Amino acid sequence: MKTMSSAKPAPVPSGPADSKAAQSGEARSSAIMAAGTLVSRFLGFAKTWMLAAALGLGSTVNDTFINANNLPNLIFLLVAGGVFNAVLVPQIIKASKAPDKGADYISRLLTLAVLVLLVLTLLVTLLAPSVIQLTTQGYSPQQKALAVSFAFWCLPQIFFYGLYALLTQVLNAHGAFGPAMWAPIINNIVAIAGLGMFIGIMGANAANPHTIDNWGPFQTILVAGFSTIGVVAQTAVLLIPVFRLRLGLRPRFGWRGVGLGHAAKLSVWTLATAAVGQFAFLYVMRIATIPGAERLRLQQAGDPAATSIPGNAVLEVASQLYLLPHSIIALSLATVLFNRMTRASQDGDRAALRNALSHGLRTMAVATVFGALALFALAGPLGMFFSGGQRQDGVMLAQTLTILALSTPFMSANFMMSRVFYANEDARTPFFIQLVLALVNLTAAFTIQFLPFDQIIFAIAILYTAGNILSVIVSATFLRRLLGHLDGPRIASSYIRMGYAALGSALAGAVALWLLGSYNPDGYAWSDRIAALVTIVVVGPVMLAAYFLLLKLFRVTELQDLLQPLLGRLRRRAAAEPGVEPQAGGAAEVRRAPERATVSVDTGLIPRISGEFDAESFRAGPDIREEDSFPYGRPAGPEGGYLPAEDLPSTAQGGLGKGDVPLPGRRTYQGPAGHNPYFPFGGKKKK
Repeated sequence: MKTMSSAKPAPVPSGPADSKAAQSGEARSSAIMAAGTLVSRFLGFAKTWMLAAALGLGSTVNDTFINANNLPNLIFLLVAGGVFNAVLVPQIIKASKAPDKGADYISRLLTLAVLVLLVLTLLVTLLAPSVIQLTTQGYSPQQKALAVSFAFWCLPQIFFYGLYALLTQVLNAHGAFGPAMWAPIINNIVAIAGLGMFIGIMGANAANPHTIDNWGPFQTILVAGFSTIGVVAQTAVLLIPVFRLRLGLRPRFGWRGVGLGHAAKLSVWTLATAAVGQFAFLYVMRIATIPGAERLRLQQAGDPAATSIPGNAVLEVASQLYLLPHSIIALSLATVLFNRMTRASQDGDRAALRNALSHGLRTMAVATVFGALALFALAGPLGMFFSGGQRQDGVMLAQTLTILALSTPFMSANFMMSRVFYANEDARTPFFIQLVLALVNLTAAFTIQFLPFDQIIFAIAILYTAGNILSVIVSATFLRRLLGHLDGPRIASSYIRMGYAALGSALAGAVALWLLGSYNPDGYAWSDRIAALVTIVVVGPVMLAAYFLLLKLFRVTELQDLLQPLLGRLRRRAAAEPGVEPQAGGAAEVRRAPERATVSVDTGLIPRISGEFDAESFRAGPDIREEDSFPYGRPAGPEGGYLPAEDLPSTAQGGLGKGDVPLPGRRTYQGPAGHNPYFPFGGKKKK
């Protein structure tokens, strides 16, 4: 086995011109990516609103379409997503440092991936009837035929999801981050256009109900066809910046010796974790199709009870709303703190690792605790706004959201805790945690299918809420063995004070909601979707203002910790001199080093609810040169990419940042499998 090198590369000199230009570039890059994310989120909710308006939130057609449209993402994540993220992405990052910028290697990798994706997509699409049979329960022949029709249009998305993920990492590895953040906007615009055409030609569901009986191929094209065209456009738009890299990418065959098999062996636990989580999720989603099938039978029998049975479309929209605080705040914060956790882990500093975890849990709670109470308080207006115009559907959505909302802090806390395991290069413990959660989900889902049909969706929401709480308990048990203790008293004190502040803001919101008639079936907030939106716009700021005031009153210092990176970034942007551009040649030239590109950090550890593809799973991570990522000062790194010297055990180095920073969920040791001294196998460490 190769010996570990102790030599450290010489730092790269940096001058004032470099610093100013780098700060200006970082500010522009951060602003572009943040803007792209926010616009994409906004358009995503607009698409959800349009879909409910076109098909009806509580309609059988909507339930059937959402199930078919979620399948491509779920199948991609189950069959290929783990391999792409845990194996191919690190190889792209490593290859990008070669003299040819990885052109030859990446060409071979893309050729192989395209062939595998084509075969997988063709196979799954041809087997669409069998796929629908396996992923649904209780569908009538008529509903099954509609589901298969949707699936034939939607399943080709598998190929484009995979290609999008690879192209994103090629761009990230070469310092181009904006295109991948803005590409999903094209997807949403195309889908919205299709739904707009549907409403314009066929009419909205509230005025012209769309049922299986009056559904035809043209409607399928406008809904499912445009959904797939949006995914195609999202992927195609990335080809433009990839071509501009001038890597000379072309089909290249011959994959012997490229190292993918060895990388896969090193990532076996990560792959297993993802597979277990997705299998459990698919089974739960199969159970979620039962109520929609029963509602169709009741509708055909003329039973009015059909209107009070929520389907998986209600669960899908509630999921998107419930995941919002986590995806905007917790995900970004955890990615930033991962750098600090990794350094502490590799230095063997348990106290620093514990402090990083404690800081992350307390800081993100400022947003997630408020998000939980805000979603709970505003569940009624939110339900009405996304109801498609049917008040009963809005009520069912509000009921589902109230169940999910209160577990938001637990979901984000577990996500932050899982980063500690990966920072410690331990991908095995998350697998066992996921296995426990999967067994609980499978057992509970099997029992849920025997409940009354109108309670199944609510029971699944309760299952995921309980799963989020259980995941925190199980993760904390394992973390105590690693860290000794988890700084429990300080964390509990912060959460309690934030809870009081959030509860006070919820009470203020409740008063405002009462004045607007949210608690009266005939009140203003329930009169129509525009009134619901006005209610949200009025009450939301009231709750936020009350929350900030109470945080100050309860002396919650974590608020400043949450806002400081944002305010610091704005100050840096304001201080950056306009017009400062890198000069070609000379000492002032600034080479844009590749930022670290993350693998998907959602390996299934958190029970997923929404099956919709989240492009941010393949986004660039934080700039490892940012001061926020290095509270003890910015260390120097070698000239080069993110993972030089990766052929030596535990010597992954940062480009212009801290050395010894591995990719999340991946062991950086490249020696014989089973001999990594920094990763325990069989409960032992190599001496």
